[in-house]
Amino acid sequence: MFGSNRRRAVGASVAVATATLLLAACGTPPWAVGSGEAPPSPPVPTAPIQTVAPQPVPNDLSSGSTERNLQAGSVGAAVNYWSTLSMDRWTATALKPVSLSMMTTVTPDDGQQVYLQRASMIAVPGNATQSFAPLTAQVDQATVTPGYPVLDPYSYSQTFNVGEVPSTATFVKLQFTYEYLVQTTPTSNEYAKQTATDSLTIAIAGNAE
Repeated sequence: MFGSNRRRAVGASVAVATATLLLAACGTPPWAVGSGEAPPSPPVPTAPIQTVAPQPVPNDLSSGSTERNLQAGSVGAAVNYWSTLSMDRWTATALKPVSLSMMTTVTPDDGQQVYLQRASMIAVPGNATQSFAPLTAQVDQATVTPGYPVLDPYSYSQTFNVGEVPSTATFVKLQFTYEYLVQTTPTSNEYAKQTATDSLTIAIAGNAE
């Protein structure tokens, strides 16, 4: 009787073990989990968008006026520039006046006179990427011979006008040329010619980039 019970117990153990193995065989092995899908990629960090602040357009008349000291050989010229039109009204279509006054000295000063024979201005519009065709040159040619006396205490004043510029222009560059005649001696009818150049950059209102 005891042998029969023992055989039944052994048989039951074998049956349980067999069932356990069959159940394990029906399950998915650990190494097969997720084998059909790639692991998710980590998020790629995106760099912040860099924005470049626009650079202000230079404006030599931003304070209302500017003074320049020029040298042309023996002639020194102090030139003051200003505009009667406020900078916020320097638009592309406006007529834009630029006034100047000038007085000169000569070194050495032996009593000879200095005359301004010719003054001219050329306006060249532009923006950050291109220059446009220059506007028609404006010229003040002396109507007296040998020219306008400009040696201190005499002075010269003039107003030039900048006309319409392209709508995409953000500034206009003004190029000035001054041509002087200097007496070789205080009583001479012979003259030496000296030339001075200068330039101003003025912003066009409403078109700053």
